[in-house]
Parts: sequence; C-alpha cells; structure tokens
Amino acid sequence: MKETASSCTVVGALIITIMFAGAFTVPGGNFQDSGHPIFGRKKVFITFIVSDAIALFSSSTSVFMFLGILTSRYAEDDFLISLPRKLIIRLSSLFMSIVAMMIAFCATIIIMLRGRLSVIVPVCLLAGIPVFLFMVLQFPLLVEIFNSTYFGIFSKKKKAKYRLE
Repeated sequence: MKETASSCTVVGALIITIMFAGAFTVPGGNFQDSGHPIFGRKKVFITFIVSDAIALFSSSTSVFMFLGILTSRYAEDDFLISLPRKLIIRLSSLFMSIVAMMIAFCATIIIMLRGRLSVIVPVCLLAGIPVFLFMVLQFPLLVEIFNSTYFGIFSKKKKAKYRLE
C-alpha cells in the first residue's frame, strides 16, 4: 500500500505541475493590451479551463490524501477499513484528474487545429490511451480493495455465524 501511495503521489505531482502551467499558458495566448485569452469566448476554451481546474484540484486532493497514507500510524485496525478506504478515494481522485487532464488536452487540440478533423480525431483518440491504461492497470486493484474492505468483512462474519449454529 505504501509503494502504491508513493507512486501515485509522483504521478499526481506531475499532473499538478502540468495543469498549473496550463492555466497560465492558455491555448492561443492572450491579447497584449488586456491580458484576456484570445479564445476566451469559445465553448471549447471554457471546456479547457474547467477540465484544467478539475484536473488540478482533484490531483492536488489526491496527492495530499496519498501523503496522508504515507504518514499514517499503521495500527492493525487501520488495515481493515481506514487505509483501504483512503486508497479507494485517492485512486478515484487520481483517475478523475487523469481523465480531466486528457479532456483539457483534447480541448487544446481542438482550439489550435480549428476544424481539421483528420488530425483532431486521431490525436484525441490517442489521448484516451493513458486513461484506458490507467483503468486497466489500476481498476483490478481498486475492485479488489473495495471487495475486501466492504464485502470481505461481512462474508467472514456470516461464515463465523453459521459455524456456531
């Protein structure tokens, strides 16, 4: 659990760095006289800003929560419910930040390439590969932790109850 938290903290920190920089270096640049974004009135730009903010905030939340796992006191009872619950929430938050980061990337590509669908579609499909890989690699862990935390405890109690009768 500690190794997973450590690895996910690094990934989350990288996402924070990228999304923070993306908020200030908006696609298309800014007007020199006012400093407002050039594409500020386009719906795709709003999608970029919202997804960038979601990625930044969910990744920040994920990193701070993973640090909570790394600095936890690790009592025996923590391994049954508390730490697995924390890991479930953190992995979900990290997944949400990765999805939002890819949406921000696709919105930027759409803004910059202005209607060249022959390039936009393949690039946006390729952007889905990291999301898919993270889901394939981490989802089984998430399901296993969820099942052992919430259903594993209850099934053990039921088995013990039936043995006594």
